[in-house]
Amino acid sequence: MAAESGRGTTAEWSPDVLGSGFEQRVLAPDGAPPSTLVRYRGSSRRWWRRPAVGTDVLYVHGWSDYFFQRPLAEFWHRAGARFHALDLHGFGRSLAPGQVPGEVASLNEYDPDIEAALAVMGHGRDAADERRRLLVLGHSTGGLILSLWAARNASRVDAVVLNSPWLEFQASEMARRAMAPLLGARARFFPHVPLPGIDPGHYARTVSAEHDGEWVYNAAWRPEKAFALPPAFLGAVFAGQERIARGLGLGLPVLVLLSDRSYLLPQWSPDAAAADVAINVDAVAHRALSLGENVTVVRIRGALHDVFLSPAEVRRRAYARMAAWTAGALRLGGPEAWAERVDGL
Repeated sequence: MAAESGRGTTAEWSPDVLGSGFEQRVLAPDGAPPSTLVRYRGSSRRWWRRPAVGTDVLYVHGWSDYFFQRPLAEFWHRAGARFHALDLHGFGRSLAPGQVPGEVASLNEYDPDIEAALAVMGHGRDAADERRRLLVLGHSTGGLILSLWAARNASRVDAVVLNSPWLEFQASEMARRAMAPLLGARARFFPHVPLPGIDPGHYARTVSAEHDGEWVYNAAWRPEKAFALPPAFLGAVFAGQERIARGLGLGLPVLVLLSDRSYLLPQWSPDAAAADVAINVDAVAHRALSLGENVTVVRIRGALHDVFLSPAEVRRRAYARMAAWTAGALRLGGPEAWAERVDGL
């Protein structure tokens, strides 16, 4: 796989940096900063065994990240779904020269990005195609953003899948609440001074083909050590996490995929190659119960922070669990109809 570079500049679909089957479209809703929607239109074989026909999937990435997970798009496409991924404004394909990622005071500021994407997908607020189901899939911070969005738009979405969502602070709920006022003050008085970097680079080491992983991606869009956090962005994350801690009240089915353990120490260890090095998975598993009344938490042994970037055997288990859950939650065929979608991922 070749690394990606470049960014589309038109309002129509154009070839995407991911290559064959992928197209991108720049979105600029009502003068807001541009975001970028990616769609996958691969070949359709064995169409009579595609259980997710009539389903649209929207994926949103995490912090210091962008969409490059080709197999994720292929999985949903093989199942018959229409797959789209959104690079939020200030990230990935949407990152303009000199732009600072995460310059928002509230995670709600990403709503225009999401709404513009859904409008293109046929799920606009006033013009949704009620014949098609909508499943939203978020990773890390994207999982937090989509959880909050789904709570405000529950009638428009049929299911939520969260891949290692950042639902709680790594230290603890108590630490988050103690730090929140300090972050607010820093954001007011020093809004353009980023927080000290704490990423030791373990995550890049475990996933990048330049190190111990197997994935090739654009390091300008997904740097080895994460982008410096603006204080207002972390404050917005804390506010979102506090909202979930109070109970989000989602009534629709939610799947939360997590590793079975975290490794959050600054020094490298081989243990980091089979753990989540970004979030406290036990704290998130507990907090996930505050999402709503129909939440399934699945722990994947040996998974990385993005469970779908884990080593092959591990990620196949993650795909299989997502397939089985989707089949049941949305009543989309039996296990045999989904089995071959996992092959080769």
